Amino acid sequence: MTAPYGSWKSPITTDVVSGAAKRLGGTAVDARGRLVWLESRPAESGRGVLVVEAENPGGEAVDITPKEFGVRTLAQEYGGGAFTVSGDVVFFANYKDQRLYQQSISSLDVPPIPLTPDYGSPVVSYADGIYDGRFNRFVSVREDRRESAQNPSTTIVYVALGSKDVQEAQVLVSGSDFYAFPRLDPKCERIAWIQWSHPYMPWDKSELWVGYISEKGEIYKQVSVAGNDPALVESPTEPKWSSDGELFFITDRENGFWNLHKWIESENKVLPVYSLEAEFARPLWIFGMNSYEFLQGHIQKNLIACTYRQQGKSYLGIIDDEPDSKLTLLDIPFTDIDNITSGNDCLYVEGASAVSSSSVAKVTLDNDKSKAVDFNIIWSSSPDSLKYTSYFSKPELIEFPTEVPGQNAYAYFYKPCNPDFQASAEEKPPLLLKSHGGPTAEARGILNLSIQYWTSRGWAFVDVNYGGSTGYGRDFRERLLGRWGIVDVDDCCSCATYLVNSGKVDGKRLCITGGSAGGYTTLAALAFKETFKAGASLYGVADVNLLRAETHKFESHYIDRLGGGEKGCYERSPINHVDKFSCPIILFQGLEDKVVPPEQARKIYQALKEKGVPVALVEYEGEQHGFRKAENIMFTLEQQMVFFARLVGHFNVADDITPIKIDNFD
Repeated sequence: MTAPYGSWKSPITTDVVSGAAKRLGGTAVDARGRLVWLESRPAESGRGVLVVEAENPGGEAVDITPKEFGVRTLAQEYGGGAFTVSGDVVFFANYKDQRLYQQSISSLDVPPIPLTPDYGSPVVSYADGIYDGRFNRFVSVREDRRESAQNPSTTIVYVALGSKDVQEAQVLVSGSDFYAFPRLDPKCERIAWIQWSHPYMPWDKSELWVGYISEKGEIYKQVSVAGNDPALVESPTEPKWSSDGELFFITDRENGFWNLHKWIESENKVLPVYSLEAEFARPLWIFGMNSYEFLQGHIQKNLIACTYRQQGKSYLGIIDDEPDSKLTLLDIPFTDIDNITSGNDCLYVEGASAVSSSSVAKVTLDNDKSKAVDFNIIWSSSPDSLKYTSYFSKPELIEFPTEVPGQNAYAYFYKPCNPDFQASAEEKPPLLLKSHGGPTAEARGILNLSIQYWTSRGWAFVDVNYGGSTGYGRDFRERLLGRWGIVDVDDCCSCATYLVNSGKVDGKRLCITGGSAGGYTTLAALAFKETFKAGASLYGVADVNLLRAETHKFESHYIDRLGGGEKGCYERSPINHVDKFSCPIILFQGLEDKVVPPEQARKIYQALKEKGVPVALVEYEGEQHGFRKAENIMFTLEQQMVFFARLVGHFNVADDITPIKIDNFD
């Protein structure tokens, strides 16, 4: 059927999208070799639930977490690393009170046991923990907001186990602004950790240390392994001990890409394990990342499963560290990979592709550990998505010129796709450009039903990796330092212009959307450029200096390094240039957001309303930074769609959507 772009009817509804919005919060393996994972459920207001796979093939997975609990930590606001499995026991942070609990996986009728005190409010959070079998204690990163919510103290602590009474956590390591990845060697005699301090973010400059543990359980000596040389700027991450006590980690000291290294303890020097212009790690926004694993059940020394990203694609490989490092790639359907967990003669891989949404697959290896002989999906964020395959638009990785001569940037472009409809040959589709958050993050070319919601209705969609994005090395990432609001905006506009000049989209119907830092780029593009005709900001930054003053500790100096100090932040804050706005904007904001406070959205809304620009504001009770409730995910998508259709698209949407009131629009 021939119909205008944007007006096509699609079975990929907001119900389908919200149902596919389950998030994965990590994986582990229990004492019986079963996979344990954490999933966030929009249908339960985003509650985090630990699940264990069935004992027998084909059986039903079982929820571990009782209904009155939710697994999630608020440490560093973004959380991550909210649970740890050791044998038959799972340790987890409970969302409502932020206390640590332990629970038996095999005795689910026994309720979780609290390990840390109840302070009356969730003022102390724990993350990224590990069990210490030598002293029967749990070691964890702790963020303590009892004395200051704005500037909490972060330390590595331990909680003694085995007592009937709840124990106050004891400090093991302190003195730095931030900590992550406390990791014990096999004998629990040494502990490695990552630390960093203001004004740096962990991907700018961090340090790797090793502490030696006394018979009393105290650290009596500390050794700097990496990141403490003033002549060498690097960001070590993900330390991990092999079964024979060698320390491995990832850093970007040689070529500006995060590559695998190991520590030679006897000489206190660092050697590269395998060098490649590719990223073997991701920026440390959340705790608990796991980009590589030592394989279980083999006779070779230090056989390492790893994943890396190169030119927009992920690869899974095995590194044989002895005698010479050799990388063997494994052929699996995923083109985008996050974390790896090692099982018995297998790997559990978190990944996705252009036609499969975020999933966990069991990858069985051959005897030589050089081939994947079986690939089986254990968990999927959208198990029913395959029924819509014919409606999927597959991403095309494009490289486009930026405003800086000789510098290119990257994006994933999605054409309109619907087997039931086509547009007239004379018409070109409207474009929705997405600017990702972070901004130190990355757009990834995987199946995302919220993107397919647009493309199956006749929209073109492009997800941009502007200068400052990750996945392309330190030099690309640092293009944004001091130039946030310039480089990202210019690159998004250049991408849209490139697509118009290529004849792929309608230059008169260009829209932009983004959340958090992507919301800032959206607002800045609309204030300082004339490329786009309308925009949607989801919990976006309007006043960068206000964000500097009010944001949480983790990012409190991040804005200065990106925005060029107070003067640069003022000049690039959209709220200070309301006179330059001339096209419609819709804003969405969670009222419990501590990263970008609600006052930001209200301020930009009021200013645009007074100026006479078409504007709408949607506020959500109970939502924080990012929307987790199914009804809010649905409403946000629907209102963006109808907003753009009414004000830019010049077509009627096929869905039955009741539009909200738009100020300054009849």
